[in-house]
Amino acid sequence: MPTAADYLAITPSPARAQWRSIVVRPWAVEGRRQVAFTPVETLLCLAASLLVDHRRYGGSTAHRAEEPVPSLAQLFKRPNSSILAKMANLDGSRRNGARHEVEVAARLLGGQDELASVYRIIVRAARDVGVTAENLPDFLYLEHDDAPLILLGQDEVSTSDIVDAVQTEHPGVTDQVTELLLIAAARVGQHRFARDVLRNHAHRCVFCGLSVTVDDRRAPRMLVASHIKPWRDSGPRERLDVANGLTACPTHDVAFDTGLLTVNGGLRIHIHTDLHRKVDNDPALHAAFGRPPLAERLLLPADALPPQRAYLDWHRTHVYRETPTT
Repeated sequence: MPTAADYLAITPSPARAQWRSIVVRPWAVEGRRQVAFTPVETLLCLAASLLVDHRRYGGSTAHRAEEPVPSLAQLFKRPNSSILAKMANLDGSRRNGARHEVEVAARLLGGQDELASVYRIIVRAARDVGVTAENLPDFLYLEHDDAPLILLGQDEVSTSDIVDAVQTEHPGVTDQVTELLLIAAARVGQHRFARDVLRNHAHRCVFCGLSVTVDDRRAPRMLVASHIKPWRDSGPRERLDVANGLTACPTHDVAFDTGLLTVNGGLRIHIHTDLHRKVDNDPALHAAFGRPPLAERLLLPADALPPQRAYLDWHRTHVYRETPTT
């Protein structure tokens, strides 16, 4: 049985050997026990958990799982359900996995640099034995450079907020590894939330329409996906609810977060009264808060899930106050 070191300290040679065994493996037969997951398979399932929440899929809906689950299932010659079950083992949802898998998940999800390094070793080893990008997509976009792995939306949540939430929602947890995994899972949940909000709004500021693409790739940090009702004030379901999020450029994100902007139930954008009086006399303010570029109503794609009115009402009640904001 593999040890934790076989995952955390994986090197190219054993990774290539594992890939060779996967490539020649026969397809899993229903009703027969599957071969054990190799470390490279398990680690790629962990990396895929940054993009896919296995809890969204049950036994009858596993075939609908989004990428990269289908690609990994095809490559590993396993059903989608096996990939999703391994994800559940890794985050502690199921107790079928070995304890060292949970320890590996807690460590790598809590240290994105280590996860990025392991991911690159595995993907490059796959290429060495002939596994192409068509069969194994570079779903974290880390293969061709040494750029860091960045989890989205992390500036919105502090470590103390996450620790407080974990201790409140899981009061019986005393095991350090489990607590670290829960903290890491909260950060991964925030990453998935931010990614889904950006997708929902077609990677465009809902206040002014800003969208920046350079060399056919979206420019980093030009858009922020944040909660309407903040993470620390939200319950577990609200923290993951796309209808509790807005995509904004940094200027309008801060303006919304500090109460200079709000949105009513009809999705009309309101500007703080004092700011509104100054916009016409200050070219810089007009460039940010004049109409245009600021829209009259939220700029949402036709197929977007609109923000839920309850969250907008919370923002107007608790954040948008007709007093000067310092």
